[in-house]
Amino acid sequence: MNARKAAIAAVLALAAGLSACATATPYQPDRPGQSTSGGFSEVRLAESRYRVTFRGNTMTSRDTVERYLLFRAAELTAQNGFDWFLLDNRETDRSTRTYVDPDPFGGPGFRYGYWHPRWRYYGRSYGWRSWDPFWGDPFWRDNMDTTTFEQFETTADITMGHGPPPERAIDAKAVMADIGPTIQMPK
Repeated sequence: MNARKAAIAAVLALAAGLSACATATPYQPDRPGQSTSGGFSEVRLAESRYRVTFRGNTMTSRDTVERYLLFRAAELTAQNGFDWFLLDNRETDRSTRTYVDPDPFGGPGFRYGYWHPRWRYYGRSYGWRSWDPFWGDPFWRDNMDTTTFEQFETTADITMGHGPPPERAIDAKAVMADIGPTIQMPK
């Protein structure tokens, strides 16, 4: 009975780990060892100037990554007692990984006893026909499973200020009020 409990515990731990990987990056600091990877980080460049970065995982869209960067810039501006900020040198990087796995039914050596996929279909001009992947049908032989993962990271230098804003300035409190309700915090 103890082996069964250990197996159940292992399956539950695996499921919990996979569910953590299957969620978009919440609005959180980017620290190693978190249940969901990614988040924001910043480096102070001068008294009123920061470089802000937000890195998402493969489940986080580009729109979300850029929105969270804007929110972090506004939050950082308010935390430092400033009213507005300017975005300088903003860039968004995209990394793409593609995995190609051959179809397990199409390769040589596929045998589970005498079972293999085969069926019949009806063609209007030909009547009933049989289909079998092991008789050289190129549709099945060349079938592959292709998966592409995208990951986005955006960085911007911000300059913060007081008083009347210049033309391209962004009001920190307005950004926090507009974007704040859409921010997903970690659980």
